[in-house]
Amino acid sequence: MSRSRRRNPIRGICISSSERWDKKAWHRRFRTRERQVLASASPEALEAHLPVLEREVSNVWAMEKDGHFYLSLKEQAASAEWSAEREGQNPHERAALKKRLMHKWMGK
Repeated sequence: MSRSRRRNPIRGICISSSERWDKKAWHRRFRTRERQVLASASPEALEAHLPVLEREVSNVWAMEKDGHFYLSLKEQAASAEWSAEREGQNPHERAALKKRLMHKWMGK
């Protein structure tokens, strides 16, 4: 997968790289609540059963990533240039830093 590229340059706002653990906890709560409702319902009530709503067991704003933002290729290049200028000691190192940052941001 070393040649895979990100189709849409959309990133999370917070530092977290993944919401994997939040999603696992949310699905666990969702399944538990649904199982409890189904176990306590009578056979007649099962026909009229409505599934548990997502908002009853989860809060999107409580997860590690607060939201997403779009960063165009031009903005990514400008940000990589700025970061390389701050970190690099010489022109060769700055170019390598910029290339490395662009590769990191465009990769999956």
